[in-house]
Amino acid sequence: MPCDSPAGAPPGLLPAAPAVVAGAVADVRAIGGYFGIETGEAEAGWRPFTDLWTAPGVLEARIHDMAGRLGTTEHRVAASILFQGLAARLWSPSIGAVVAHDLLIDLAPEHLYWRPAPDPLPLRATRLSGWGVRDPARIAEPVYRSIMAEMLEPLAEAVRRIVKIAPGLLWGNAASALAGTIGAFTHRRPDLTAKAVRLGRELLDRDLLRGTGELTEPVPGRPFFVRRSCCLYYRLPGGGMCGDCVLLPARRPPTHPPG
Repeated sequence: MPCDSPAGAPPGLLPAAPAVVAGAVADVRAIGGYFGIETGEAEAGWRPFTDLWTAPGVLEARIHDMAGRLGTTEHRVAASILFQGLAARLWSPSIGAVVAHDLLIDLAPEHLYWRPAPDPLPLRATRLSGWGVRDPARIAEPVYRSIMAEMLEPLAEAVRRIVKIAPGLLWGNAASALAGTIGAFTHRRPDLTAKAVRLGRELLDRDLLRGTGELTEPVPGRPFFVRRSCCLYYRLPGGGMCGDCVLLPARRPPTHPPG
Protein backbone atom coordinates (compact mmCIF):
# COMPACT_ATOMS: atom_id res chain seq x y z
CA MET A 1 0.00 0.00 0.00
CA PRO A 2 1.47 3.42 -0.96
CA CYS A 3 2.55 5.73 1.79
CA ASP A 4 0.52 8.84 2.46
CA SER A 5 1.33 11.83 0.26
CA PRO A 6 3.35 14.68 1.80
CA ALA A 7 1.43 17.30 3.76
CA GLY A 8 -0.47 19.56 1.36
CA ALA A 9 -0.23 17.19 -1.60
CA PRO A 10 -3.44 15.84 -3.17
CA PRO A 11 -4.08 12.20 -2.25
CA GLY A 12 -2.09 9.77 -4.37
CA LEU A 13 0.11 12.52 -5.86
CA LEU A 14 3.65 13.78 -5.32
CA PRO A 15 5.15 17.14 -6.40
CA ALA A 16 6.94 16.86 -9.76
CA ALA A 17 10.19 18.61 -10.65
CA PRO A 18 9.79 21.61 -13.00
CA ALA A 19 11.88 19.88 -15.69
CA VAL A 20 9.56 16.86 -15.58
CA VAL A 21 6.50 19.08 -15.97
CA ALA A 22 8.08 21.01 -18.85
CA GLY A 23 9.03 17.79 -20.62
CA ALA A 24 5.55 16.33 -20.31
CA VAL A 25 3.90 19.53 -21.53
CA ALA A 26 6.22 19.68 -24.55
CA ASP A 27 5.59 16.03 -25.43
CA VAL A 28 1.81 16.30 -25.14
CA ARG A 29 1.78 19.48 -27.24
CA ALA A 30 2.96 17.39 -30.21
CA ILE A 31 -0.31 15.42 -30.20
CA GLY A 32 -2.25 18.38 -31.59
CA GLY A 33 -3.26 21.99 -31.11
CA TYR A 34 -5.82 21.31 -28.40
CA PHE A 35 -3.17 19.64 -26.25
CA GLY A 36 -0.71 22.55 -26.16
CA ILE A 37 -0.15 25.10 -23.42
CA GLU A 38 2.22 28.03 -23.67
CA THR A 39 4.17 29.10 -20.60
CA GLY A 40 5.63 32.39 -19.42
CA GLU A 41 4.39 35.82 -18.48
CA ALA A 42 1.09 36.99 -19.94
CA GLU A 43 1.98 39.66 -22.49
CA ALA A 44 -0.32 42.24 -24.06
CA GLY A 45 -3.43 40.66 -25.52
CA TRP A 46 -3.66 37.81 -23.02
CA ARG A 47 -6.63 37.77 -20.63
CA PRO A 48 -7.16 35.85 -17.38
CA PHE A 49 -9.14 32.69 -18.04
CA THR A 50 -11.34 33.54 -15.08
CA ASP A 51 -12.58 36.60 -17.03
CA LEU A 52 -14.83 34.19 -18.91
CA TRP A 53 -17.01 33.83 -15.82
CA THR A 54 -16.16 36.90 -13.71
CA ALA A 55 -15.82 39.84 -16.14
CA PRO A 56 -19.20 41.15 -17.38
CA GLY A 57 -19.59 40.95 -21.13
CA VAL A 58 -16.49 38.88 -21.93
CA LEU A 59 -18.25 35.53 -22.29
CA GLU A 60 -21.26 37.13 -23.93
CA ALA A 61 -18.97 38.67 -26.55
CA ARG A 62 -17.41 35.26 -27.20
CA ILE A 63 -20.87 33.75 -27.68
CA HIS A 64 -21.86 36.51 -30.11
CA ASP A 65 -18.60 36.00 -32.00
CA MET A 66 -19.21 32.25 -32.18
CA ALA A 67 -22.74 32.82 -33.46
CA GLY A 68 -21.37 34.99 -36.24
CA ARG A 69 -18.75 32.43 -37.20
CA LEU A 70 -21.34 29.64 -37.21
CA GLY A 71 -23.88 31.70 -39.14
CA THR A 72 -26.68 31.34 -36.59
CA THR A 73 -28.95 33.73 -34.74
CA GLU A 74 -29.60 31.13 -32.02
CA HIS A 75 -27.23 32.15 -29.28
CA ARG A 76 -27.95 29.09 -27.16
CA VAL A 77 -26.60 26.96 -30.02
CA ALA A 78 -23.49 29.13 -30.25
CA ALA A 79 -23.10 28.97 -26.47
CA SER A 80 -23.34 25.18 -26.56
CA ILE A 81 -20.68 24.82 -29.27
CA LEU A 82 -18.43 27.36 -27.55
CA PHE A 83 -18.69 25.54 -24.22
CA GLN A 84 -17.89 22.19 -25.79
CA GLY A 85 -14.83 23.63 -27.53
CA LEU A 86 -13.57 25.19 -24.31
CA ALA A 87 -14.14 21.90 -22.49
CA ALA A 88 -12.06 20.05 -25.08
CA ARG A 89 -9.37 22.70 -24.78
CA LEU A 90 -9.13 22.16 -21.03
CA TRP A 91 -9.45 18.37 -21.00
CA SER A 92 -6.80 17.77 -23.67
CA PRO A 93 -3.53 18.82 -21.98
CA SER A 94 -4.63 17.39 -18.65
CA ILE A 95 -5.69 13.99 -20.01
CA GLY A 96 -2.63 13.81 -22.26
CA ALA A 97 -0.17 14.41 -19.44
CA VAL A 98 -1.89 12.04 -17.03
CA VAL A 99 -2.09 9.16 -19.49
CA ALA A 100 1.25 9.63 -21.26
CA HIS A 101 3.38 10.70 -18.30
CA ASP A 102 1.49 9.88 -15.09
CA LEU A 103 1.56 13.61 -14.39
CA LEU A 104 -1.31 15.86 -13.35
CA ILE A 105 -0.70 19.38 -14.64
CA ASP A 106 -1.80 22.01 -12.15
CA LEU A 107 -4.02 24.12 -14.41
CA ALA A 108 -4.87 26.59 -11.65
CA PRO A 109 -7.38 29.03 -13.20
CA GLU A 110 -5.74 32.01 -11.50
CA HIS A 111 -2.55 31.34 -13.47
CA LEU A 112 -4.23 30.50 -16.79
CA TYR A 113 -4.65 33.03 -19.62
CA TRP A 114 -6.22 33.07 -23.09
CA ARG A 115 -6.26 35.36 -26.07
CA PRO A 116 -8.82 35.76 -28.84
CA ALA A 117 -7.94 33.60 -31.85
CA PRO A 118 -9.54 30.92 -34.03
CA ASP A 119 -9.85 27.47 -32.50
CA PRO A 120 -8.11 25.98 -30.70
CA LEU A 121 -8.12 28.81 -28.19
CA PRO A 122 -4.52 29.71 -27.22
CA LEU A 123 -3.80 29.04 -23.55
CA ARG A 124 -0.86 30.23 -21.47
CA ALA A 125 0.07 29.35 -17.90
CA THR A 126 2.11 31.92 -16.04
CA ARG A 127 2.96 29.33 -13.42
CA LEU A 128 2.78 25.67 -14.35
CA SER A 129 3.52 22.98 -11.81
CA GLY A 130 2.49 19.36 -11.65
CA TRP A 131 2.01 16.28 -9.55
CA GLY A 132 3.36 12.82 -10.20
CA VAL A 133 0.68 10.13 -10.06
CA ARG A 134 1.63 7.84 -7.24
CA ASP A 135 -1.64 5.94 -7.06
CA PRO A 136 -3.41 5.60 -10.46
CA ALA A 137 -6.54 4.30 -8.74
CA ARG A 138 -7.03 7.73 -7.17
CA ILE A 139 -6.23 10.03 -10.10
CA ALA A 140 -9.78 10.49 -11.48
CA GLU A 141 -10.87 12.65 -8.53
CA PRO A 142 -8.12 15.32 -8.81
CA VAL A 143 -8.47 15.38 -12.63
CA TYR A 144 -12.22 15.89 -12.28
CA ARG A 145 -11.75 18.59 -9.69
CA SER A 146 -9.12 20.42 -11.74
CA ILE A 147 -11.18 20.60 -14.94
CA MET A 148 -14.82 20.24 -13.96
CA ALA A 149 -15.13 21.75 -10.49
CA GLU A 150 -12.58 24.54 -10.84
CA MET A 151 -13.29 25.65 -14.41
CA LEU A 152 -16.18 24.06 -16.29
CA GLU A 153 -18.71 24.41 -13.48
CA PRO A 154 -18.26 28.19 -13.06
CA LEU A 155 -18.10 28.53 -16.85
CA ALA A 156 -21.40 26.66 -17.23
CA GLU A 157 -23.03 28.88 -14.62
CA ALA A 158 -21.88 31.95 -16.54
CA VAL A 159 -23.22 30.53 -19.82
CA ARG A 160 -26.62 29.92 -18.24
CA ARG A 161 -26.76 33.50 -16.97
CA ILE A 162 -26.51 34.66 -20.59
CA VAL A 163 -28.65 32.14 -22.48
CA LYS A 164 -31.39 29.71 -21.54
CA ILE A 165 -29.78 26.29 -21.85
CA ALA A 166 -30.24 23.07 -19.91
CA PRO A 167 -27.42 22.16 -17.53
CA GLY A 168 -27.65 18.53 -18.65
CA LEU A 169 -26.85 19.63 -22.20
CA LEU A 170 -23.68 21.38 -21.01
CA TRP A 171 -22.55 18.38 -18.96
CA GLY A 172 -23.20 16.21 -22.01
CA ASN A 173 -20.95 18.60 -23.94
CA ALA A 174 -18.26 18.25 -21.28
CA ALA A 175 -18.53 14.47 -21.55
CA SER A 176 -18.43 14.55 -25.34
CA ALA A 177 -15.37 16.80 -25.21
CA LEU A 178 -13.70 14.35 -22.83
CA ALA A 179 -14.46 11.42 -25.13
CA GLY A 180 -13.24 13.40 -28.14
CA THR A 181 -10.03 14.16 -26.29
CA ILE A 182 -9.48 10.48 -25.60
CA GLY A 183 -10.18 9.66 -29.23
CA ALA A 184 -7.68 12.26 -30.48
CA PHE A 185 -5.08 11.15 -27.95
CA THR A 186 -5.37 7.44 -28.70
CA HIS A 187 -5.22 8.08 -32.44
CA ARG A 188 -1.70 9.42 -31.92
CA ARG A 189 -0.76 7.17 -28.98
CA PRO A 190 -2.57 3.89 -29.69
CA ASP A 191 -0.39 1.96 -27.25
CA LEU A 192 -2.04 3.92 -24.42
CA THR A 193 -5.64 3.35 -25.51
CA ALA A 194 -6.59 1.00 -22.68
CA LYS A 195 -5.19 3.37 -20.06
CA ALA A 196 -6.92 6.39 -21.61
CA VAL A 197 -10.28 4.63 -21.91
CA ARG A 198 -10.05 3.44 -18.31
CA LEU A 199 -9.50 7.00 -17.07
CA GLY A 200 -12.31 8.28 -19.30
CA ARG A 201 -14.75 5.77 -17.86
CA GLU A 202 -13.75 6.68 -14.31
CA LEU A 203 -14.30 10.37 -15.03
CA LEU A 204 -17.65 9.71 -16.72
CA ASP A 205 -18.79 7.93 -13.56
CA ARG A 206 -18.21 10.99 -11.37
CA ASP A 207 -20.69 13.56 -10.14
CA LEU A 208 -22.02 15.79 -12.95
CA LEU A 209 -20.63 13.54 -15.70
CA ARG A 210 -22.41 10.44 -14.44
CA GLY A 211 -25.12 9.36 -16.84
CA THR A 212 -24.02 11.66 -19.67
CA GLY A 213 -22.93 8.85 -21.99
CA GLU A 214 -21.09 5.59 -22.39
CA LEU A 215 -17.46 5.12 -23.47
CA THR A 216 -16.52 1.72 -24.78
CA GLU A 217 -13.73 0.12 -26.79
CA PRO A 218 -15.55 -2.44 -28.96
CA VAL A 219 -12.49 -2.81 -31.19
CA PRO A 220 -8.97 -2.51 -29.74
CA GLY A 221 -7.64 0.98 -30.35
CA ARG A 222 -11.02 2.51 -31.25
CA PRO A 223 -12.83 4.23 -28.37
CA PHE A 224 -16.55 4.64 -29.06
CA PHE A 225 -18.82 7.10 -27.24
CA VAL A 226 -22.58 7.66 -27.27
CA ARG A 227 -23.91 10.66 -25.37
CA ARG A 228 -27.39 10.94 -23.88
CA SER A 229 -28.06 14.56 -24.78
CA CYS A 230 -27.75 16.75 -27.88
CA CYS A 231 -25.33 19.65 -28.38
CA LEU A 232 -27.73 21.35 -30.86
CA TYR A 233 -25.20 21.26 -33.71
CA TYR A 234 -27.94 20.00 -36.02
CA ARG A 235 -29.62 23.41 -35.76
CA LEU A 236 -26.77 25.18 -37.52
CA PRO A 237 -27.07 26.07 -41.22
CA GLY A 238 -25.72 23.05 -43.05
CA GLY A 239 -25.24 21.24 -39.73
CA GLY A 240 -26.04 17.63 -39.06
CA MET A 241 -25.70 15.14 -36.29
CA CYS A 242 -22.42 14.53 -34.55
CA GLY A 243 -20.91 11.06 -34.50
CA ASP A 244 -21.82 10.55 -30.84
CA CYS A 245 -25.31 12.08 -31.09
CA VAL A 246 -28.15 10.50 -29.16
CA LEU A 247 -30.56 11.54 -31.95
CA LEU A 248 -29.07 9.21 -34.54
CA PRO A 249 -31.56 6.40 -35.23
CA ALA A 250 -28.98 3.67 -34.74
CA ARG A 251 -25.65 3.80 -32.97
CA ARG A 252 -23.47 0.84 -33.83
CA PRO A 253 -19.87 0.57 -32.70
CA PRO A 254 -17.17 -0.26 -35.23
CA THR A 255 -16.71 -3.99 -35.76
CA HIS A 256 -13.35 -4.01 -37.50
CA PRO A 257 -9.91 -2.89 -36.33
CA PRO A 258 -8.52 0.33 -37.84
CA GLY A 259 -6.93 0.10 -41.26
